[in-house]
Amino acid sequence: MADLGGLLADLADESADLDARVGPLPDAHWTRLTPADGWTIAHQIAHLTWTDHIALLAATDVDAFYASLAYAATDPDHFIDRGAEEFLAPTPELLARWRTGRAALADALKATPPGTRLPWYGTEMSAASMATARIMETFAHGQDIADTLGHRKVPTPRLRHVAHLGFRTLAHSFRSHGRPAPEAPVRVELVGPDGLWTYGPADAADRVTGPALDFCLLVTQRRHRADLALMATGPVADEWLDIAQAFAGPPGTGRRPAGQQSLP
Repeated sequence: MADLGGLLADLADESADLDARVGPLPDAHWTRLTPADGWTIAHQIAHLTWTDHIALLAATDVDAFYASLAYAATDPDHFIDRGAEEFLAPTPELLARWRTGRAALADALKATPPGTRLPWYGTEMSAASMATARIMETFAHGQDIADTLGHRKVPTPRLRHVAHLGFRTLAHSFRSHGRPAPEAPVRVELVGPDGLWTYGPADAADRVTGPALDFCLLVTQRRHRADLALMATGPVADEWLDIAQAFAGPPGTGRRPAGQQSLP
């Protein structure tokens, strides 16, 4: 069984790390464009605020969650952008909403009865899985903000949750790109900040190896594989690194190689 308390503590720490980056920023910095097309730093935080809100509905008001799902279905190509836009607000208000919302979600997940399956986009998940997904989202959007500000994020053991989710979503990555889920297993061996992290059978012919941070940047589509020190052995592993995504929903657009893009 996953340790929900530990996951929520790590989610709080990941959120606090991002809060420490954006909290002191002058208002002018919140309008700086990030590597996500058309999104400012304010959009990144508004997106996290919106997704925390939707996750809170999933944990506390299923009818309201499904109503939001129906609303999203009216514009499936743009509902994520629309959600961020709707939660934009002046900086002090946006920060307050984000802080209040993530605290409310943590309380709701903590109070979720064991065995409860929470609805989500195209799937259901436990409270622990929802906490893991929120760590992944906070890491990913925090990386966009760190890149914009020229900050280097120091890898922490919290990356283990992102790496685990990245591995667990292998089949989803293929299906969301309209490809059949592979039958061949994949072994993943990553060098984390606290040692070697392994996933999948040790005797699998298909393998992915490299730094844990690089794997996490890949599965959250924050870096192109050409810019990472990941090695793929076998056709399934090689194809996976082109389409990996740890998040739910349709295929992400990913990032171009470093030489083909420039930060604003």
